[in-house]
Amino acid sequence: MEDWWDRNIIEPGKLPLLLALAAFVITFAVVRCITRLIRAGRGPFHDISSGGQHIHHVVPGVLLMCVGGFGGVASGGDGWHAAATAVVFGIGAGLVLDEFALILYLQDVYWTELGRKSVEIVVLTTSLVGILLTGLVPLGVNDLTPGERLNRGGLVVAFLLNVLLVLVCLLKGKLRVAVLGMLVPPFAVVGALRLARPDSLWAKRLYRRHPRLRARSERRTRRHDARWGRPRRWADQVLGGIPEQDGAGGNGGGDKGDEGERRR
Repeated sequence: MEDWWDRNIIEPGKLPLLLALAAFVITFAVVRCITRLIRAGRGPFHDISSGGQHIHHVVPGVLLMCVGGFGGVASGGDGWHAAATAVVFGIGAGLVLDEFALILYLQDVYWTELGRKSVEIVVLTTSLVGILLTGLVPLGVNDLTPGERLNRGGLVVAFLLNVLLVLVCLLKGKLRVAVLGMLVPPFAVVGALRLARPDSLWAKRLYRRHPRLRARSERRTRRHDARWGRPRRWADQVLGGIPEQDGAGGNGGGDKGDEGERRR
């Protein structure tokens, strides 16, 4: 284990990346816990406002990402400065991606179904960085034997092919399959081969002139949602909380003003 740690983390200089990932995941988990407590009206936590304007945590997140990113570049990637700036960057990234849906839709959808995109992008980001940390991508690793180079080269090719399949899943509207596919490649293979969801970009572009394919896609989607809808909602609620039934955002007012703030 110590040899693996030295060759795959310390030697290639991936310790800052590991610290950034740990800070990113911990920040996301802590922020989700705090926002749930605020929404439930428990504990000492409350929203931050200035002049009646709610300040989303994406704002300090962007600032921390800038400080950590530019600080990391200035440090040259060595020493305790690199480790410290990596932690700062990870914290900022956790704050920003926790509100990824806000950036994507340009409206407060934190506690709505659309807000699930934030959780999905956090899981996807964690998976990608985790793959880099495992040493499967041999960046910066010296003195590899020919066998190790061949094995790692094959893994890199397999990783790139898997990323391509994950992109196909995303185009087919299968976000959860894409996230699972980053962790377990067979999910990406199955998702890429099966029909796209009827509301996806893939279906809109390629199924327009194939009504039979579109009809099959709609039937499969209805059956799939009927079978997996309840467990999927349960999993979403565990990770992202119960969404607002009326579609109002709860993380910055939305259309409901101060009432939405209090429920946040």
